[in-house]
Amino acid sequence: MARGLNLRLGYFIFFIVLVVFGLIELAISAWLTARYNSRHNYLSITERDRVRFLLFCSIWTTFLSPIFPALLFLGRVEVLASVAAHVIFLFLSWVFWLSGAAAITEALGGGLDCHLNFVYCGQLDALEGFAWLEWVLLTFGFISVMVIAVRASQRGEGYGGPVVS
Repeated sequence: MARGLNLRLGYFIFFIVLVVFGLIELAISAWLTARYNSRHNYLSITERDRVRFLLFCSIWTTFLSPIFPALLFLGRVEVLASVAAHVIFLFLSWVFWLSGAAAITEALGGGLDCHLNFVYCGQLDALEGFAWLEWVLLTFGFISVMVIAVRASQRGEGYGGPVVS
C-alpha cells in the first residue's frame, strides 16, 4: 500500500515539476520571441527559429502535461490516462526537448560568454539550461513509465491500464 502511495505522490510531483519548469521556459522563450519580433535584434535567423521551437516545446509541455494527473485525480482511467498514452506523450515530448535543447546549444555554440555583451545573453543561457533540464526530467519520466509498462505487461494487464493505481 505504501509503495502505491509513493508512486502516486511521485507521479504528481513529476508532473508538477515538469509544468513549473515548462512555465519558466515558456516565459523566457515567449519574451525572447516577442523581442525578436519587435526589434529584429537576434544574432542569427537560426537562433530566432530555435527560440521559437523552444516556445512550441514549452507550450506543448505546459498545456498537455496537466491532462494526465487531472484524469488520474478525477479517477478517469481511459485511453488518455493509460500506460500507452503516457509512453507516447513522454516519448514525443522527450524528442521535442532533445531536439530543441540540442538546437539552441548548437546555435549558441554551447553557451554564450556574457562578458562579450551579446544581446539577451543571460536569457539565452537560461533558455538553454532550462531546455536541458526539461529533457533530463522527461528522460527520468520516460524510463519510469517504461518500467511500469514492462511490469504491467508481465502481470498480464497490458498497456491499457493506469500508470498508477
